[in-house]
Amino acid sequence: MADNKKHIYDESKVKTLSSIEHIRLRTGMYIGRIGNGAHHDDGCYILLKEVIDNAIDEYIMGFGKQVEISIEGNNVCVRDYGRGIPLGKVIECVSQINTGAKYNDDVFQFSVGLNGVGTKAVNALAKEFVVRSHRDGDFVEAVFKQGRLKKESKGKTKEPNGTFIAFEPDPTIFKESEFRPEFVERRLRHYSYLNTGLRLIYNGKEFVSRHGLHDLVMEDLANDNAEPIYPPLHYSSKTLEFCFTHTNSRYGESFYSFVNGQYTADGGTHLSAFREGLLKAVNEYAKKGYDGDDVRECMVGAVAIRLKDPVFESQTKNKLGNTEIRTELVNNVREELLHFFNRNKGVAEMILTKVEDTKQLRKELQEVKKLARERAKAVTLRIPQLKDCKVHFDKAKEKGRGSMVFICEGQSASGSITSCRDVNTQAVFTLKGKPLNVWDLKRDIVYKNDEMYNLMRALDIEDTIENLRYDKVILATDADVDGMHIRNLMITYFFKFFEQVVHEGHLYVLETPLFRVRNKHETIYCYSESERDTAAAKLGKSAEITRFKGLGEISPGEFKQFIGKEMKLNQVEYAAKHDASNIFTFYMGKNTPERKDYIMDNLVVDLAE
Repeated sequence: MADNKKHIYDESKVKTLSSIEHIRLRTGMYIGRIGNGAHHDDGCYILLKEVIDNAIDEYIMGFGKQVEISIEGNNVCVRDYGRGIPLGKVIECVSQINTGAKYNDDVFQFSVGLNGVGTKAVNALAKEFVVRSHRDGDFVEAVFKQGRLKKESKGKTKEPNGTFIAFEPDPTIFKESEFRPEFVERRLRHYSYLNTGLRLIYNGKEFVSRHGLHDLVMEDLANDNAEPIYPPLHYSSKTLEFCFTHTNSRYGESFYSFVNGQYTADGGTHLSAFREGLLKAVNEYAKKGYDGDDVRECMVGAVAIRLKDPVFESQTKNKLGNTEIRTELVNNVREELLHFFNRNKGVAEMILTKVEDTKQLRKELQEVKKLARERAKAVTLRIPQLKDCKVHFDKAKEKGRGSMVFICEGQSASGSITSCRDVNTQAVFTLKGKPLNVWDLKRDIVYKNDEMYNLMRALDIEDTIENLRYDKVILATDADVDGMHIRNLMITYFFKFFEQVVHEGHLYVLETPLFRVRNKHETIYCYSESERDTAAAKLGKSAEITRFKGLGEISPGEFKQFIGKEMKLNQVEYAAKHDASNIFTFYMGKNTPERKDYIMDNLVVDLAE
């Protein structure tokens, strides 16, 4: 009877939360992921972005050419020199949802913040939040704690007009979170590229751009040691800006996209419209029918638009959804590019030469594909390294969710998994040794290397990820240096050639225990040295500690639980190609001396040992 009372659904169970309570309870709705600051889209950077966005909006409207940002530990201060929040509305503008001037086109025409939420979310999620507005010799200041007003003061000031905001993310929500300078600087560089002439000063370091997206594209090329085939083509107007060039040293295409200064990591209507307009212009000028892939292969670029009423996919604004702008934007891009091609025939011919080369390379790749398929058929109708399962993933029919394939190193590891797997949903693919490092190689290597080719066939992702046969692709390597290396090589393989597998969240890493601590009565499996020490202390002096060097050392009886319901998986996080390429180039590229210097400079030797 007591249990039944717990599940009674009546008026007493219905709650109405205040806006502050809702933001703190459902944080993800407002800022996306919380994280710990190790990723550039973690919550602490979104809080910073929301505050800076308001300063940028002032600059866009012609007020305040400088924004000062200081971050010490987790304490953030942002000072702009815009008009300042109207003094009679300072408290409402930072604490009441759906309050602001962004709804008024006369005041803010191309604003990033449109929903009246951003600064209020920062306030609600801050341990302490201070706002001070300076207007024409007067100021109003308000101090909040966890979104609740604690103190208000006003008076005269000699400070120039503008708004000052200081906050510290609430550690009860942002546990172990920290601001990393490289991610803050990355965001500020984007702001500077999109707002030419704006000075952003972060902890004394200045960020300013004179050439907008042209500077962004050139920096991206420099970071990747890539040379442009022709000077980047750059167009800029009040509502549209784009810049692009081709290189000979990249695979695929790499585009940044922005709306009203907001970086849209997942693109959207503006990026797809730009790509379509670009293709139409090239084909119309060349009087040909090139594929989009031929035109955009090895292209690096950026597109930014200003829009009165942007519709984003979420509060974090990663993808633009305005479909009504598509036709006009496609035509605008097409017309401007045709004007450019007709005025700069030399550059236009360079572009067409590159497109023709790409088309020829694709034709040659088709020949390589054909030979690879014939060779595979001649050897066997089966994939020798694959022990398949019975249930397969079918995205179109929404079947096979939970089916998985373990990619293992060597026969001993695959033997342990194979002998205790669920044959209905768990397949095993065995690597023969260390796979090839493909970061600096072209697509044809997938067809020339048997292991790369067989893995692609096993997953059935040659033509499209829509055919992926397993819901989860799991890297199951040993917990040693070689295992980590193989894991990195496989992640590189997927990022390089089958990016969508990562983007759609299908790639995982299997976490297996490093230690077994046991006595006659209890066995504890540990995934870190600290867990080992805790387990050893718990089981006492009689505890036996085993260090697993490889998966093959774990008996099938033991291994069964590690790939069962309690399986520990870490999803490989997706990052856009222009964000991830610098990391891959450093760790997997042809820069061995540079990596060696980095290791020697950062090597820590434990003298106590």
